[in-house]
Amino acid sequence: MQERPPTGGASQPAMTTAHGAVDGPQDVRDRLARPLRDLRISVTDRCNLRCPYCLPREAFRRGFTFMPHEELLSFEEIARVCQAFARLGVRKLRLTGGEPLLRRDLERLVEMLAAIEGVEDIALTTNGTLLAAKAASLASAGLNRVTVSLDALDAATLEAMSGARLEPEHVLEGIEAAQAAGLHPIKVNMVVRRGINDHRVPVMAEHFRHRRQTLRFIEYMDVGTSNEWRRDEVVPSAEVLAAIAGLWPLEGLPGDSQNAVATRYRYLDGAGEIGVISSITSPFCGGCSRARMSAEGKLYTCLFATEGLDLRALLREGIEDGALGNRLRQVWGARSDRYSAERAVRAPTTVERDQGRDSGRPRRRIEMSYIGG
Repeated sequence: MQERPPTGGASQPAMTTAHGAVDGPQDVRDRLARPLRDLRISVTDRCNLRCPYCLPREAFRRGFTFMPHEELLSFEEIARVCQAFARLGVRKLRLTGGEPLLRRDLERLVEMLAAIEGVEDIALTTNGTLLAAKAASLASAGLNRVTVSLDALDAATLEAMSGARLEPEHVLEGIEAAQAAGLHPIKVNMVVRRGINDHRVPVMAEHFRHRRQTLRFIEYMDVGTSNEWRRDEVVPSAEVLAAIAGLWPLEGLPGDSQNAVATRYRYLDGAGEIGVISSITSPFCGGCSRARMSAEGKLYTCLFATEGLDLRALLREGIEDGALGNRLRQVWGARSDRYSAERAVRAPTTVERDQGRDSGRPRRRIEMSYIGG
């Protein structure tokens, strides 16, 4: 009889894992033996952009309201949840949104998270528009690194991708300020969408060659249901790599760890490296060690989840630390999510049906702006 993988329902002895970390006695694993190492924390659902692939203006304009402040988790509540996660093996925290820099006094939260035993890395994902003014104070508070979203370098294409009038120079200034503040490595994410910004791939690659930031190209993903995702708008990573390699030859690099989302390549002329995130054409569910928490405290075990655990209710009902840790252990131990891998073998008609675009009851999924990607 084939032995079942550990479920995380009981403590496991210490062991070195293929994910590059050492399991401790409290570490938890899901039903597919994936450890819990990363927590992505949305600190606000608000954003100052309206990117069509995340927060499309058409879907979020009429009658839409953002969460009142009292519905958001407080910094103290976020820190308490992170402490519980750290006891279960989480080593990396990432602050997201919405746009996280819209959350007032974010530096105070960073200080609180940096003081948690077991947390080794605190990162921030931002659109970069407010980063120039905040980079130094965030670094002083304990932030380690940033990832900046930038989908083009010319204003017209950037407006088409961001849904707002945005000068790319403002984002580039933020990147330079982060570099000067010691927030590195800095990663720059470009979502590539056919017919909108795919023709700008070589321009982006040329700009970031010989720079200290790593440019990563992301396949347009079917997160949520409001962006009306279509498979024919996806530009496969192989196509992106071919376009770049035709100008500057590349060679593959080993991944940082088994649970890394990006595949890395370096320029043969020594001009640095790039990455591709191929969640559509080459899913990486098998190494996923990430949990996600929305701004009002819903816990999700997959980017494509339909429902989550209400941690805010548990916290405000007075749950004790031990019981909170046990609840988190139970949720992760029961996890078997592998949506992207399952989607990859489905026919396009099935994908469309999953999104509720055929007939019958829609399958609503959590929106990108709500869970932070």
